[in-house]
Amino acid sequence: MASMALELMGFFLGLLGTLGTMVSTVLPYWQISAHIGSNIVTAVANMRGLWMECVYQSTGAFQCETYNSMLALPADLQASRALMVMSLVLSVLAIAICCVGMQCTVCLDGSGAAKTRVAGTGGGLFVASGFLSLIPVAWTTHEVVQTFYQNNIPQSLKFEIGECLYVGLASALVTMLGESLTFKICFELFCICNTLF
Repeated sequence: MASMALELMGFFLGLLGTLGTMVSTVLPYWQISAHIGSNIVTAVANMRGLWMECVYQSTGAFQCETYNSMLALPADLQASRALMVMSLVLSVLAIAICCVGMQCTVCLDGSGAAKTRVAGTGGGLFVASGFLSLIPVAWTTHEVVQTFYQNNIPQSLKFEIGECLYVGLASALVTMLGESLTFKICFELFCICNTLF
């Protein structure tokens, strides 16, 4: 019974991580303009995301513009887009597979070993999804920090780490933590089932 509760907790952590990954993928807060040095005027804030750039003015106006050309985008932005979308696709697939293989569902009711294998596969997909979303978040964070500390770039063109990078990091870690828990439980149950039969 305790393993079913841990399995459910891992599944809901995976769902929470998927939701966070979706939020960080869609919102444009990956990079936010830095207000340093002579660029202390905060009347305008620029934000960049995977899909669009936005400008927020102190008057309350918020204007976003999607990137015009897919081919003109930098390679790291294209790779980040692809990895985040692949992470979301894997998460949706993992949710479906976990729902079939969890102990609290009636799918595959007759076979305990098959059900455990299916749930473990779903957990493994969630962990892979977490790694896929962690790569672009870490990559973009590194890029922002490296660019920020370069002296040859004007201060008006420097950006800081945005909220979506924090959300993406937390989501990736929550997804991997929760589903590694599920994966471990399924592995232990699989070993027990194999010794019994």
